Amino acid sequence: GAIPVGRRAVGGVMSEGMLCDSKMLGWSGGGEGVAVQVPDTFPPGSPPPPSRPRMGGGPTAAAVEPLPPGQEAEPLFEKKMTKEEKKAAAKAKREAKKKAKADA
Repeated sequence: GAIPVGRRAVGGVMSEGMLCDSKMLGWSGGGEGVAVQVPDTFPPGSPPPPSRPRMGGGPTAAAVEPLPPGQEAEPLFEKKMTKEEKKAAAKAKREAKKKAKADA
């Protein structure tokens, strides 16, 4: 059956996705329990190709269009802010609140 990929705790650590073997993706060939690889041209977060791609850029690797130069793939999950980013955001929020209060 289908296993939805998503953010969840694995062994007490948050995971952003999962590694799959060929059998899990319904592909023929490949060893069971051995993580599959796709060419770098596959955008992160895109669905898996219908068959095992050729790492040398064979015909099945073209099943997913590569992104145009300079365009990044949309992330699957929102990036967590670092402590520094959180502090800066809180400071900006406080300053905006003070400014709004002073303008009122």
